[in-house]
Amino acid sequence: MSGSFKDGHKSGYEIDITKIRPNPNQPRKRFTEEDMETLVASIQAHGLIAPIAVRKVDDYYEIVAGERRWRACQKAGLTKIPVVVRDYTTEEVSEIALVENLQRQNLNPIEEAFGYQYLMDTFKKTQEEIATIVGRSRSYVANIVRLLQLPEFLQEELEVGALTVGQARPLLALAEEHLQLQALERIKEKGLNARQIEQLVKELQSGKKRLTSTQPKATAELRKLMQRLKHSLGAPVDIRLKNTKKVQGTIEVSFKSEEELMRLISYIEGE
Repeated sequence: MSGSFKDGHKSGYEIDITKIRPNPNQPRKRFTEEDMETLVASIQAHGLIAPIAVRKVDDYYEIVAGERRWRACQKAGLTKIPVVVRDYTTEEVSEIALVENLQRQNLNPIEEAFGYQYLMDTFKKTQEEIATIVGRSRSYVANIVRLLQLPEFLQEELEVGALTVGQARPLLALAEEHLQLQALERIKEKGLNARQIEQLVKELQSGKKRLTSTQPKATAELRKLMQRLKHSLGAPVDIRLKNTKKVQGTIEVSFKSEEELMRLISYIEGE
């Protein structure tokens, strides 16, 4: 069933997929190819069963909930999709998008932190109010937001899952970026847990034990290349240099499942 909308709450309609746009303040920024391919196959076989929620903005419809399904419908070749139209405010849309993604465990820690910070900056929400909205404690919200104080290279480790929140939090106590980089190298080398990292941070702060690395430190340019590779592959990547005059070393790519391994192989082979 298709048709045009007037103001109010409407459901059971289909609209042209080109008239739908994503929420520019959507907290989720990463959509993995593996999950998307599964959803696309399901939509091609059965259609979109659950309509997406949208609101009318000028001459188009903005997604309130369901951007991943909308993206999958585009890939599946659908021209019209079922929607539910609601008269939400911008503040309500931001809250709903954040809660939906948290409930589905779609957000990485940095996306979650930016989501909370956006509500604080744009709508003057307190951490206590945000905690009530998302069903968390105030201290939890405060600790997640603090992750935004980490340098970009550590935030990217969190985004791709190469570093956990428990591992990253102790690094906030290190004021100097080169010490954070040293700590990260040791974490990756030894697989340190949160308690071990806390002890490592104390050693670095006291100056009693300066870490040394058997490999040359990554240059800023090399770190940029490493982050580019991480984004391209959608997986954690580590580059280790050898102690030689020439640029030599190894590239290590991590994966968590057989499906993810096959996806990486297909990407590398150009399929």
